[in-house]
Amino acid sequence: MTFETVMTAGRHRRARAAFATQATFAALVFLALAAYQFIPDNDWWTCTWQIAIGWSAAAAIVLGARRLPRRDRTPWWFFAAGVFCNASGIAVAKISENVWHLDDLPTPADPFFLGLYPLCAVGIGLLIRRRDEWRNRSALLDAATITTGFGLLAWIYVIAPIDLDESMGRWAHATQVAYPIGDLLLLAMMVRLLRSSGSRGATLWWLGGALAALLIGDIAWVVLDNLGTVGLTLEDTPWFRRLLESVFLVAFALFGIAALDPAAARLGQSAQKQATRLGPGLLALLTGASLIAPGLLAVQLGDGQLANGWSIVVGSTVLFLLVVGRMAGLLREVERQAGQLRALARSDELTGLPNRRAWNDELPHALERARRGAESVAVAIIDLDHFKHFNDTFGHPAGDRLLKAASAAWHGTLRKVDLIARYGGEEFVVLLPGADAAHGHFVLTRMLAVTPLGQTFSAGLAVWNGEETSDELLQRADEALYLAKDRGRNRIEMPLAA
Repeated sequence: MTFETVMTAGRHRRARAAFATQATFAALVFLALAAYQFIPDNDWWTCTWQIAIGWSAAAAIVLGARRLPRRDRTPWWFFAAGVFCNASGIAVAKISENVWHLDDLPTPADPFFLGLYPLCAVGIGLLIRRRDEWRNRSALLDAATITTGFGLLAWIYVIAPIDLDESMGRWAHATQVAYPIGDLLLLAMMVRLLRSSGSRGATLWWLGGALAALLIGDIAWVVLDNLGTVGLTLEDTPWFRRLLESVFLVAFALFGIAALDPAAARLGQSAQKQATRLGPGLLALLTGASLIAPGLLAVQLGDGQLANGWSIVVGSTVLFLLVVGRMAGLLREVERQAGQLRALARSDELTGLPNRRAWNDELPHALERARRGAESVAVAIIDLDHFKHFNDTFGHPAGDRLLKAASAAWHGTLRKVDLIARYGGEEFVVLLPGADAAHGHFVLTRMLAVTPLGQTFSAGLAVWNGEETSDELLQRADEALYLAKDRGRNRIEMPLAA
């Protein structure tokens, strides 16, 4: 067995072992989640079960991180710390409530719960830094648009009502406000991560699912709190509360599954910068976020009370500017791509020289400039000698290499004002502004001398007579080329009659 075979077999064994570990963890944790729905309705039972799942997920993240190269481990350490911190907060909350009888905000558990947000945000930020440029303008604008739209929603229905509650102290206000701000931070980082140009794969979607579950769980609690103000207390229903708590446990589990994924190492790999793309899902999300401000305005006008007018004005203005910035970026991208297409349409794919289309555009302009300046112009057609025989002997790839090498060598002998283009096959055309017959012959002789691989060419040279069209001038150069071939090749000829 070769060394490469041994290494490949080793990688396959490690990948199979990682997949088995991931599948085992996923099966166990989801069995635990299913069992959680049926355990006794006892605070200590449910608390212990939640902590066990959270700490198991943190341990799985640590295990998965240890399998990665050292440079890729740091983001996962932050994810593990965030999950462990949040799960530990469950224990602290239960002890504070049932043992110490502490229930005023902030509770000792709040720092543990809140620690999840900055720790996960730092982990995501490190991944983004590895996968993509932070200055990815379209990704930043998308993240800002979505976060601003949902941030306006959070301000009106969550943050502003907290500020109006005069029964709460300063620290209690800060604690309550920190949760929606943490959610908005995770939302912004998650969108930025998903919009990065790095490699895609299951690991990214497991991680995105974990972050989405956290956000869904927090949003559900906010909705329930608002429903409680009108007398609906679904959170007091044991089965519903158990189901809602499971959303956070699913988030913990998905973090662990992502870390144990065999392809987790590729999550931090950058990819070639891709063109800006607006898929249907992203476009729908951006549209929804942009319509939140007018939707809120319509709701409040329908209620007959515009309570958050200035907030909606500010949010609408910011969203409008972000949308304009995104459109400007798309227009610049379209213009850039159009320029690339124009350049590709006028250049030869193999040699990089201007192609026949570019030559046909440039030659009439060159003759018109010569007419206005009363200058001479020389045109030559070059044909590599016995190129078909070269291809048959050495193969078409060798023929392609000869064309590339010859075009580069010839181009190096010309002035900046001169033009050489690939006319087709092994034929090239040369435009020499201000050149007479002697200078044109001198230039072609120099080009013949640098032709690589011992090859030669035949060339037909014609000097513009001041009256003929570009087609007529090229036709005379072509006649001179055939004359060169008839006289034995490896030579430069001019038309018999001007």
